[in-house]
Amino acid sequence: MKTTTNYRWFICMMLFAATTINYLDRQVLSLTWKDFIAPEFSWTNNDYGNITALFSIFYAVSMLIAGPLVDKLDTKKGFLWAIGIWSLGACLHAFSGIFTAGYVTGTWVFSFAEAKEAIELAGNTGMVITASVTFFIFARLVLAFGEAGNFPAAIKTTAEYFPKKDRALATSIFNAGATIGALAAPLTIPFIAKAYGWEMAFIVIGVLGFIWMGVWLFVYEKPHKHKRVSKNELEYILQDNDQDELDENGKAKAVNIFKALKYKQTWIFLVGKFMTDGVWWFFLFWTPAYLSAIYGMDSTESAIPLFVLYAITLLAIIGGWLPSYFVNKGIIPYDARLKSMLIFALFPLLTLFAQPLGHITYWIPVVIIGIAGAAHQAWSANIFSVVGDLFPRRAIATITGMGGLAGGIGSFFINKGSGMLFDYSKETQMAFMGFQGEEAGYFIIFCICAVAYIIAWGIMKMILPNYKPLTTL
Repeated sequence: MKTTTNYRWFICMMLFAATTINYLDRQVLSLTWKDFIAPEFSWTNNDYGNITALFSIFYAVSMLIAGPLVDKLDTKKGFLWAIGIWSLGACLHAFSGIFTAGYVTGTWVFSFAEAKEAIELAGNTGMVITASVTFFIFARLVLAFGEAGNFPAAIKTTAEYFPKKDRALATSIFNAGATIGALAAPLTIPFIAKAYGWEMAFIVIGVLGFIWMGVWLFVYEKPHKHKRVSKNELEYILQDNDQDELDENGKAKAVNIFKALKYKQTWIFLVGKFMTDGVWWFFLFWTPAYLSAIYGMDSTESAIPLFVLYAITLLAIIGGWLPSYFVNKGIIPYDARLKSMLIFALFPLLTLFAQPLGHITYWIPVVIIGIAGAAHQAWSANIFSVVGDLFPRRAIATITGMGGLAGGIGSFFINKGSGMLFDYSKETQMAFMGFQGEEAGYFIIFCICAVAYIIAWGIMKMILPNYKPLTTL
């Protein structure tokens, strides 16, 4: 069906831009800690692992709050508070050095250069390490709380502006912002840090969110109220006739989280997120460190390999096209998504070969991780769309937030475990399956990442083998 306006796709591009900024902000630390931050504060892998693991758990808990909050505030206000808080959190990282210098010396300084000098004079003491880690953790907490609102708000917006048959495609497009953010990060962040200091990398990227907020204020409104949405485009958007249930005051009824846990529909989403989110976060947070530890690359030398890796993940756009192909063949959307997710779950198995073939050239693990990342993003687009298939619109942000909690818990375990394992394997020169030291540690984590999706899919299929949408909640 052709529509005289296509404003829904402009809204989709706004979601894409927000997700791009979201992932740029969370990537700054992973691209600066090894070469710029760790030497200044004497961090180990475990210190970095603690920061990333706690970010994951902060993000997880915040998702549980963010989902209901977005449903309560509604899309426009919900997105504004989310990106405002995470942009503030991104900028706060830059001042961790100043706070650390003031804490360990008892004398406050007011410039990044003075902070570096003060920390150097204080020496690489345990106090410097502990204080710096603590201040970075606080900045990550603020970042996590804001970033938790992105996906609940984006998925809710998608449900508002797209019919069910187009939601996976729209989700895969805005979700590609994660890839574009990860793609742009290695080409910009290390060079900003090298030229102007790691602090400016956090500030420059953080400011992008405030710019987005100014645009969102003027371009977003619900489709039935928006002057740029034509009558026939509105009819196209509302073709499923799955409008929110309203209470006696004309407002959407609140969703009870504990009641939602009674339904199998909730649990397939929670399981899918818990089992797989950590894999993507591991690739995001640890791939730069992997190239440094195993191949001796600094952050600028790894820029091109990381660019290629994340460019490959753009193949995830297939995640939106494939279920639409199956729907056009007569398969209902839910079954089409599950069938597509099974196909995507097979590709991460290639990760089993990343380390064994890595001795030939570093390009082999780079390409394999890129393919696994593309499979994750395709999987992610469909598991988010499953929420729209199974739940009424008024519940989407809340259920998405619950899934984010589950995914964040999974991410906490893999990030914390990775940091501890990599330090242990390096110190003891641990041997595993023909690998030794940190290589053995990375191979173990790669094996976990490889099988996570196929196990998750099997459990999801057992929990809810057939399509059973909830009309009330």
